[in-house]
Amino acid sequence: MTEVKNGDTVRIHYTGTLADGSVFDSSEGRDPLEFTVGARQVIEGMDSELPGMTVGEKKTLNIPCDKAYGPLNPAARQAIPREGIPDHIPLEIGTQLQMQSPEGQVLPVTVVEVDDATVTLDANHPLAGKDLIFDIELVSIN
Repeated sequence: MTEVKNGDTVRIHYTGTLADGSVFDSSEGRDPLEFTVGARQVIEGMDSELPGMTVGEKKTLNIPCDKAYGPLNPAARQAIPREGIPDHIPLEIGTQLQMQSPEGQVLPVTVVEVDDATVTLDANHPLAGKDLIFDIELVSIN
């Protein structure tokens, strides 16, 4: 039976959960996720666990944050003066916005704190600092 190796294009069904059991993503009801193993198209902890799997095999992956989206980076949080944000932009906690770096790069940020003087924005990935659990099933190898 053929086993996955680096460079193979695979298709998997998956469900991603956090340690508390809450689901953050799933392919349920959608086409399987397709990617090339070893090409850094998915998080490192998933990429490294696929070689050796066979079609139809199921596996649970426990991926520490450093092999997923990395640890929380305190430097990625920034408080900015509230008056620097146009009035038409919503500032509820959890709102996702886009900022532009001085180099012109667009950065997604999330509003994490709001007070009368400042708005704190967080540019960390929403799953940064979290250990992830994926239940996967290998659907195909090409």
